[in-house]
Amino acid sequence: MQEPLLGAEGRDYDTFPEKPPPSPGERTRVGVLQNKRVFLATFAAVLGNFSFGYALVYTSPVIPALEQSLDPNLNLTKTQASWFGSVFTLGAAAGGLSAMVLNDLLGRKLSIMFSAVPSAAGYALMAGAHGLWMLLLGRMLTGFAGGLTAACIPVYVSEIAPPSVRGALGATPQLMAVFGSLSLYALGLLLPWRWLAVAGEGPVLVMVLLLSCMPNSPRFLLSKGRDTEALQALAWLRGADADTRWEFEQIQDTVQRQSSPLSWAEARDPHMYRPIVIALLMRFLQQLTGITPILVYLQSIFDSTAVLLPPKDDAAIVGAVRLLSVLIAALTMDLAGRKVLLFISAAGMFAANLTLGLYVHFGPKSLAPNSTVGLERAALAGTEQPLATPTSYLTLVPLLATMLFIMGYAMGWGPITWLLMSEILPLRARGVASGLCVLVSWLTAFALTKSFLLVTNAFGLQAPFFFFAAVCLVNLAFTGCCVPETKGRSLEQIESFFRTGRRSFLR
Repeated sequence: MQEPLLGAEGRDYDTFPEKPPPSPGERTRVGVLQNKRVFLATFAAVLGNFSFGYALVYTSPVIPALEQSLDPNLNLTKTQASWFGSVFTLGAAAGGLSAMVLNDLLGRKLSIMFSAVPSAAGYALMAGAHGLWMLLLGRMLTGFAGGLTAACIPVYVSEIAPPSVRGALGATPQLMAVFGSLSLYALGLLLPWRWLAVAGEGPVLVMVLLLSCMPNSPRFLLSKGRDTEALQALAWLRGADADTRWEFEQIQDTVQRQSSPLSWAEARDPHMYRPIVIALLMRFLQQLTGITPILVYLQSIFDSTAVLLPPKDDAAIVGAVRLLSVLIAALTMDLAGRKVLLFISAAGMFAANLTLGLYVHFGPKSLAPNSTVGLERAALAGTEQPLATPTSYLTLVPLLATMLFIMGYAMGWGPITWLLMSEILPLRARGVASGLCVLVSWLTAFALTKSFLLVTNAFGLQAPFFFFAAVCLVNLAFTGCCVPETKGRSLEQIESFFRTGRRSFLR
């Protein structure tokens, strides 16, 4: 039989001569334009993560100032300061819960923009606070906004980004959150606590202005039957000269197959519940590594471990290392792959937590025996006993171990957990499941933050570090057994992997 002409080469057998293939220069120009627009939309969205990181550590310079306030309505007791610090996580859990509805009701972009309302109101309450209730309510509202954006932004970014840069862009929410925290620390050296709240309004306003000019997620628009808008959004994101027909048809086919509401019987199908369970366990294990209590009580931990350098300097150094590590993760995620970085991350955190636990147990003591009570006093009301003066370079161990922990977390289990959540969740359940993941994450963070001081008082400061080290071993096993490699795969290919098995990833 004669071979089909479609497979032949040469000018006489050019089946589609109307549009010659683009030259390498044209492909490069189109790719640059495509990425520029995707980067712009991503930047507009992740400003919400900047506000989240800023609000998360707002209490770091504010609690010491309020503990010394001459205003009796604002002077915080130990218990009040503890609630002021931790109520943010309850607000974030409520924000994640609301995202389960808003993500699919308003869409990803409008949900992110809606978060500006509680965020701006929360900062206004704290800036004009004349009583504890205003501080707590403002803190909870900024936490609500943070939880909402934490569930919506990774989904939005993953749905607008092409596979070639989705890994790098998937790290930007974590990167901007870290940058927001560092900005708060820097401004805390210059501004009084009320003006810190006023400064927090700026990024929120810029986010709303920029996002109002950005398109919605093409996948969300298709799920609502707005095909024309979806095609226009995809064409804008990829550039006017890019051929988006194949990608649009692939997304459209996936959306059409999943247009009906998710039934309970379908939710019990392995291809539906497996990615949701993986995402939930990753968020749960991420918090169990100890990241939130370590960051919240970082300076207090250094106060209690006889560090060589001043604790404030140590905290600033760790913050800078955290930012650098997230940058490295963003640049290497699409080269090394997700699973490799998760393995490296868990191994580094295990070594760091084990080192901190052993140092606290066997190393030099800065307080009297049973001195973990001093950690609570340092964290909530300042140190009432003088700390021992460090006399050996051995006391650099807490700083170096904490730097290793932060590096490990920021290069793997920090940003990749957010990225994989947005990549592996099935489209039909993506809005609800991402909100559920954030809810689980922040309820776990609240429980750990509130129990950390109780555990240190009962069993010593080394106990939580040994527990965190054991969790990191579980993370290693979980990564090897349950986490798929998604590098370079489209969201449709990833969903096909859970639907049909591992072979679909090889095509």
